[in-house]
Amino acid sequence: MRTILLAACLMLVAAEAQAVSRYDPTRMSCDRVRATIARQGAVILRYQSTRVPGLPLYDRYVRDERFCNMGEVRARAYVPSADVKSCPVYICKRPDFDRHFRRRIFPRH
Repeated sequence: MRTILLAACLMLVAAEAQAVSRYDPTRMSCDRVRATIARQGAVILRYQSTRVPGLPLYDRYVRDERFCNMGEVRARAYVPSADVKSCPVYICKRPDFDRHFRRRIFPRH
């Protein structure tokens, strides 16, 4: 019985991972990229690097923080699209606390 329950749980996790759609943003307008993310909540965008020829780049882009893992926040990112070089989208990332709590420099007396 435990084996069947474990197998069922693993199948659900695998099905959830397969549910994220994949797109090439360079074949879509920026508005269409953003609308696709808004409609599906989270998508994987895959495209070729402009700096390193032949290097594929990809990441998971989200509509809002509900699609991020616990402890992650939504952060602005940019992807190339068919009509613009930098289409604004969002990714999930861990917050950088060092940026918010900079070392305070005291003046010398």
